[in-house]
Formats: sequence, structure tokens, C-alpha cells
Amino acid sequence: MNLTLHVWRQAGPDASGRMVRYEARDISPEMSFLEMLDVVNERLMEAGEVPIAFDHDCREGICGSCSLMIDGVAHGPNRGTATCQLHMRSFRDGDEIHVEPWRARAFPVVRDLVVDRAALDRIIAAGGYVSAPTGSAPDGNATLVPKDAVETAMDAAQCIGCGACVAACPNGSASLFTAAKITHLGLLPQGQPERARRARRMVERMDIEGFGQCSLYGECQEACPKEISIDTITRMNRDYLRTALVPPRAPAAESD
Repeated sequence: MNLTLHVWRQAGPDASGRMVRYEARDISPEMSFLEMLDVVNERLMEAGEVPIAFDHDCREGICGSCSLMIDGVAHGPNRGTATCQLHMRSFRDGDEIHVEPWRARAFPVVRDLVVDRAALDRIIAAGGYVSAPTGSAPDGNATLVPKDAVETAMDAAQCIGCGACVAACPNGSASLFTAAKITHLGLLPQGQPERARRARRMVERMDIEGFGQCSLYGECQEACPKEISIDTITRMNRDYLRTALVPPRAPAAESD
């Protein structure tokens, strides 16, 4: 395949950026999108040019660091697919592809396609700890968890923190990310003692970081590579309102 790439190049956070045109020649349809960028970078370095900076790690759709805007779509054209899982067979020979970093106030560009997503880490940190009772291990069957609750919690736990929901949202909201993290623990027995404080602190931290407000536009769940539902946002809002309306008190187990 022969492709034309239009890639965002920006030397640093304070530098001005621009789209630069590159020709990607003899690309195998079986390559992943990141492998294609590797090939382009190898040819740039052979020509004595500065390679394109982009973030990646596991390349297995687990870590979320491969965050790219491809033709205006977070992670590219395939639903439920991270950029590292996107293969060039999803494009056609001769296509022109535009590649940009996430665009959100809370995700400042570090260089080229790399953005600083530390704001998401700070939201998680704001949630605090999970109580771990000491003593002998409890009987595994002593605490029954409804099947629906387990499945919903595990669906939310799939969030890889890539930030696609933020990049796709017209408001730049991190509500789907935050809601997934809150829902994951909020439905399980281990997450009950700190459930109220966790919701309040994480939502407040999200606002401090400069993310936009959620208007339930729904684009976040369309862009999410793990297809997490915006139903989690409703659950987050309920938990947060509960803490806002009820005076603070000592941690206690809370039912769903």
C-alpha cells in the first residue's frame, strides 16, 4: 500500500505546531498502525530527519498509551479498537490519513503526537485507598455479589485510561473515565467503605484538572476502545449527589 500521511508536528509544549505531509510507501496491509509509523520513522532517520514522536507501550490494547486521533476519530475508524490494534487493512491504497494528538485543555501536547495525560492519574489518586481488613481470609462464598453487579463492575474495569473519551467529547469531559473507575469499585463489596468519599474526591479532582462538563452527548462511549457505556456516568452522578446532599460521616458500608 502507498499512503499519504498528514502528521501533526510540534517540537515542544510552547512551540507552534503544523501538519506535515509524509509519503508512506510499500506498507503491508497486515501492519498495525503503530508499525506503519515505525516504518515511516525509520525512513525519516535514514534521511537524517527527526522522527515522529508518538506514545506506545504494550501494543496489545491494554495500556492505553497509543492514543492518536486518526482522520478526526479517536483511535481510528474501527469501533472497540485501540490504535495499536488498528491494522492498515482498514485503509485503502492511496488513502490520505490525518494523524493528530488528543485535543483537550487537560492534555497538553508534549511533542508531536504525545500528550501529557497525568491528569487522569491524579483523578485516580484522588479516589484514595480501598480498605483491606486484617485477620484471616474470609470465606470466598461468605459475601454474595449479584451476577449483574459483577458483570457491570468488570465492564467498567476494562477502562485502560487512554483518554479517547476526553478527546472525542465536544466538551473535553473526563466523565466516562472517572465514572468507569468509580463504578468498578462502587459495585463490589471491597469498594463500599470509601465509596462516598471516593466519588466526591474523584469528581472534584476532575473539575480541578480543567476537564469540561458532561452533557451526555454520547460520543465518549462511541470512541471508547473498550465500549464502556455512559450508564456508568449516571451511576457516578448518583453517588456524587448522595455525598453532596448527605453530611459527611465516618466511613461505613453502603449498598448499591
